[in-house]
Amino acid sequence: MSRILVTGSADGLGRAAADSLLSAGHDVVVHARSHERAASLDALVDRGAHLVVGDFTDRDAVRRIAAELNDAKPLDAVIHNAGVWSGRPVMPVNIIAPYLLTALLRGPRRLVYLSSSSHFGGHSTLNGVSWRGESAGSYSDSKLFVTTLAAAVTRLRPDVLSNAVDPGWVPTKMGGPGAPDDLELGHRTQEWLATSDDPEALATGGYWYHRQRQQPHRAVHDETFQDHLLQTLAEETGTAL
Repeated sequence: MSRILVTGSADGLGRAAADSLLSAGHDVVVHARSHERAASLDALVDRGAHLVVGDFTDRDAVRRIAAELNDAKPLDAVIHNAGVWSGRPVMPVNIIAPYLLTALLRGPRRLVYLSSSSHFGGHSTLNGVSWRGESAGSYSDSKLFVTTLAAAVTRLRPDVLSNAVDPGWVPTKMGGPGAPDDLELGHRTQEWLATSDDPEALATGGYWYHRQRQQPHRAVHDETFQDHLLQTLAEETGTAL
């Protein structure tokens, strides 16, 4: 049994992953951005899930969640699922929050970051990025950044399994009801990477789609870009990885 945090688990892929992991007997920590949203997790909490609440657009809330989790039973894995499609919260939620949790949480040996095929449309430049959400952020850029973060963690923490997953365009609230990909397949890969002892699941530094390793955007494994991103995030948040 593993203890696993699934961020953004009030609905969609995060909810499906948390539900499945609970059913498999794992110790799951679910997350919602507000107490109102947390009400939708009552059924999972009644089944034994632990709950943390905090809005990922608020850096202090992210730090509070990290401190709360560090004071509890150590985590074995984190599925960085929380994400938004558009608007001012894009950079705070999609890259700043997972960066801070990666830097602050002690103990997880497996980290899974939710990417997207949209990351191929991202730009490997950090000039003018609205890290605090003063203006709308680019979803594609944010997914390129978080995929690069996953690769950088692989290089800097060789004892940690760090991977990025493209869940596909699935019919969630974000993806819309007409999305063509399979919702079930959409959450299985991150669960597998977070818990399985299959030799393939013990890989690190991968970009995955439906349990198949793929080649990401060429910037993802560019160590100069990785270092520039990490330095920028450290300066922006005041927290080094």
